[in-house]
Amino acid sequence: MTETPATTHPAGPSQLPAPTPGPVAFVGLGVMGLPMARNIAAAGIELCVYDASSRACDRARDQGLEVAGTLAQALEGASTVVTMLPDTPQVREVLLGPGGVLACCAEGTVVVDMSTISPLATQALAAELAGRRLALVDAPVSGGVRGAVSGALSIMAGGTAEALARVRPVLETMGSTTDVGPVGSGQVVKACNQVAVALAIQAACEAFTLGSRFGVQPQVLRQALLGGAASSWVLEHLAPQMIDGDDSAGFRVALQVKDLRIAVDTAAAQGMPLPGASGVLQLYLEAMSHGQEADGNQALARVYERMAHVRIASPMNTSTEQVDDRITNGGDN
Repeated sequence: MTETPATTHPAGPSQLPAPTPGPVAFVGLGVMGLPMARNIAAAGIELCVYDASSRACDRARDQGLEVAGTLAQALEGASTVVTMLPDTPQVREVLLGPGGVLACCAEGTVVVDMSTISPLATQALAAELAGRRLALVDAPVSGGVRGAVSGALSIMAGGTAEALARVRPVLETMGSTTDVGPVGSGQVVKACNQVAVALAIQAACEAFTLGSRFGVQPQVLRQALLGGAASSWVLEHLAPQMIDGDDSAGFRVALQVKDLRIAVDTAAAQGMPLPGASGVLQLYLEAMSHGQEADGNQALARVYERMAHVRIASPMNTSTEQVDDRITNGGDN
């Protein structure tokens, strides 16, 4: 892990009050948040959790976690607050809304937002918190549910050196942390990650589409590509699901669309084109138009099947009337 120098952000070390001993509050107990919270508790760190969903709270309670009845109760006395939420509006509500961090937490509290949201929104939220002498670390993650469960997430953390030092013991229970710069930088790096992954998925889909058109078995093509310069994490982990026709969600299409929009919008705010990200975003929107928003992001393969009238999923067929009928009528979707 690398260390970054202190920044001149208004929540800088010289303005952050000394920490008050207290538990960690964890807000957001979805498919990622719950195992992340479990790993914090397993490390012996005092923890209280909360989610707006009563079902999520019940699952956490069943797994032995201390669950608060309200957000304000979860935040009471907390020295560190960790959020893992769907999008910017939910993060804003927890930080700035009634019974939220700004209303309930003492000066010197450090908030670690591990959600994936807009870098620009993150910087605005950090400024709001800094006005009350609270610090924000943006620490989005990569690694999916498997990484969350095993405590092997890749954590991209932005914030002041002091704030990061305070929360590092908590972050280390969930994965490996790279300090990437001042607050907001974590979200920028996560946006870069999502662009790179989405384009790698698209590249695999295009390779399988071309191979399938000419009768090359996808399993054989994958094995050949893994042995050369085209080898990638996507070919290793997601391609088998593409070939098996397994669209089950690890990371949902709807979230991929959200993350790609963040990347494209952030670039547009700087006057920068992202033609690759913009193009693959359109393909994921096509998937959503076919009702695939809850499918895993490897389901982009189905979009290519519809466009090229081939079948990637086994048993592989090239362009036949049977495949045409499946595509025209919605088939597996």
